Amino acid sequence: MLAAIGELVDAQVGRVTVRLPRAVAEAAVAAWERDELGDVGEETHEQYELRGQAGDLALIGLEISEDGRWEGEEVVIDLHVHSAGAAWLASQ
Repeated sequence: MLAAIGELVDAQVGRVTVRLPRAVAEAAVAAWERDELGDVGEETHEQYELRGQAGDLALIGLEISEDGRWEGEEVVIDLHVHSAGAAWLASQ
């Protein structure tokens, strides 16, 4: 059922337009451009979740670098609802 609801949400929302300050946008792009060296190794549950959040941040950085529209000191980006939701969940 959760997947069915997700499909309905995606069909109705899909993308969300957000404005991000330059410093936040540049940090997200830097996360995308960062190279990971070495193996992850054994992780705690908290480390696993933090790595997932870092991946979500990097994907937002990719979207900014490919499709972001700079307007003064802000970037305007149409994020997929998953990326916007991941960012919102991280703030909770």
